[in-house]
Amino acid sequence: MTDEVWLVVGLGNPGPKYAGHRHNIGFGVLDELGSRVGGSFKAHRGRADVIEGRLAGQRVVLAKPKCYMNLSGGPVASLRDFFKLPSEQIITVTDEIDLPFATLRLKLGGGDNGHNGLKSITRSIGTPDYHRLRVGVDRPRGQQDPADYVLSDFSTVERRELPFLVDRAADAIECLLTEGLPAAQNRFHPPDVPG
Repeated sequence: MTDEVWLVVGLGNPGPKYAGHRHNIGFGVLDELGSRVGGSFKAHRGRADVIEGRLAGQRVVLAKPKCYMNLSGGPVASLRDFFKLPSEQIITVTDEIDLPFATLRLKLGGGDNGHNGLKSITRSIGTPDYHRLRVGVDRPRGQQDPADYVLSDFSTVERRELPFLVDRAADAIECLLTEGLPAAQNRFHPPDVPG
């Protein structure tokens, strides 16, 4: 356990209209982490709702940007500067259509894979070297546009699994904070899924 601060950012679109969408899985994971910290989100001048506290003994700032997904970088850069954090102590939680539903992938750095939220963050903080937890939401079937797909609700079957997925994603964040990236990858990556 150290006293360094980690910024954990869940990406999504604000407002009730988007609440159940696949694109908002990051907000769902942050809500679970917030309940584990024992706080409630409050407005911060960094254009995000935040909770400051301890998660698994580690100091954290949990943040949900108050802007659309493709503008997430501004609030993340603002919070990074406010808390004087290196980029390696930022963790983003996002949806990922190139992973099967309920698959988790943790990594440090890399490309944005066409994800507009990650693209905005990388551009705003000036580096891709931050941690990412990608939560698989699967690809659309048939001819549905991927942009429309991520802005749609989870299916009935997926909604039954969602609480377990959110819980496991929150566990993965705790493991990353307490045991480091390799241990978290070993525990939470399924061995037979590429990506």
